Amino acid sequence: MSESRLDPKRFSKILVGVDDSPDAQLAFRFAMNRAKQDNAELDIVSILEQDDINVYQALNKNYIRDKRNDLEKHLQGYRKIAEEFGIRKVETYTAEGDAGETIVKDVIPHVKPDLLVIGSSSRSGVARYFGSQASYMAKYSPVSVLVIR
Repeated sequence: MSESRLDPKRFSKILVGVDDSPDAQLAFRFAMNRAKQDNAELDIVSILEQDDINVYQALNKNYIRDKRNDLEKHLQGYRKIAEEFGIRKVETYTAEGDAGETIVKDVIPHVKPDLLVIGSSSRSGVARYFGSQASYMAKYSPVSVLVIR
């Protein structure tokens, strides 16, 4: 077997999903290390999940705007950490909806990564009990998925 066939796969664009869960933090650290190792772009996404918002909050335009702004500020913190770690190109994205479905159907086609890195459990909703978000993404993603726990 030739040596070149044994070389590890290198990724050029890595997408990592983040929230405040411990597994997402591990996924972010792994994605940073892999991006630095492969000299890859790191794309960071966080989803504003509608399950976390009650009907009264959803009707309040200021509440939704404030939640989006908070999410964007949070992502800028991740960006800063990645840049200080030595990642040359870091992009951030926010979206709204069901995390798994939104990442697979909206974010991946827009960002066009060649690897998705996610934590195995979510910080909120039913997904934290069943891991359904990670399962959904692993099953339906058009790109390679690495689930971190």
